[in-house]
Amino acid sequence: MLGNICLKETNDLNRTPIVQQTAFWSDVKTKLGDEALAMAFSAPSDALFKESSRSQKMDLDVLVMLKPLNKNSSIAYVPYGPEIEPDEEVQGAFLEELSECLRPFLPAGCVMIRYDLCWESYWTKQHHAEENLWQEEPEKRTQEFRFNFSTVNWNFRKAHYNILPAHTIYLDLTQSLPLILERMKPKTRYNIGLAKRKGVTVRHAGHESLPVWYDLYRETALRNRILVNELKYFEAILTARVEHSSSPAEVQLLIAEWDGIPLAAMFLVMSDHRAFYLYGASSSQHRNLMATYALQWEAISIAKSKGCTEYDMFGTAPSPDESHPLYGLYKFKSGFGGSLYHRLGCWDYPLDPVNYDFFRNEELLSQGFHLK
Repeated sequence: MLGNICLKETNDLNRTPIVQQTAFWSDVKTKLGDEALAMAFSAPSDALFKESSRSQKMDLDVLVMLKPLNKNSSIAYVPYGPEIEPDEEVQGAFLEELSECLRPFLPAGCVMIRYDLCWESYWTKQHHAEENLWQEEPEKRTQEFRFNFSTVNWNFRKAHYNILPAHTIYLDLTQSLPLILERMKPKTRYNIGLAKRKGVTVRHAGHESLPVWYDLYRETALRNRILVNELKYFEAILTARVEHSSSPAEVQLLIAEWDGIPLAAMFLVMSDHRAFYLYGASSSQHRNLMATYALQWEAISIAKSKGCTEYDMFGTAPSPDESHPLYGLYKFKSGFGGSLYHRLGCWDYPLDPVNYDFFRNEELLSQGFHLK
């Protein structure tokens, strides 16, 4: 199925709307200590898509990040890749062959390949017809049976946790801004207008404003009891420069203020035709001024002006279930319009079965990458 297998420079990665598969993302992650590997391959279109009218050779690639577990072991992590999404009937077989093509290029101590798949979930259609409630995926063995159905060795395992968000909301930016605004929920439109009437403004910030961002971010993380990343993580995102690569991305740090007081901030990242609400933060003060709504409207407007045709809200609850811990995010983000999208999430291809089982057990306890 696959041919022309070879390594390539990360700067030559194909242009893609998936920012985590770009030269930009490779630069960000290598700044933070990961090792990047890019592999090129080709495939005939009729092998991946049954409705392909005629066979055409597709030149494809995939970005892999190597993450150390200890001195002797590592894992290969594929963030939201590969980009190409074959028909469901051949997805397992395709990914199995891709994994075996990758194997020779990986370190001897590589325990597994973890694919954080952006592909649409097989269980997307299992919404409650009336309430639009997402029916949770079946238990892992059932998922693994479905995923491995077309494979030879039935090796794929569903990971305990997803790393990148498995559920998101996509906004269609192909319409005019007035129509985009009209498609929003009335309360969201009202809050955008309220923020403007109250004098909330949004400015484009540079590296000098990272401390402002980080203060808001720390406040948000502590308020929501989530892990706090170091400042250097956001420095890497803001300072990555790959303009001369085949897959650059544009990053803007936006800060919403009122009377000179920072109230909310976000990282807007644009790659190809897609914009991402990558990270956001807000103050607990003056929440009645609706600064987060002004911030999102400015980001949507910028993305539209840059030629983006869709906007990824990047993470939400899978349905309007008030008992879900991310329901607040769903309520906020769904107000801007758009459609829910459910991804397959993380799937593992073990390369060293014994150490993989050990890692899997440790991960269940630690909820992290690193072995103790």
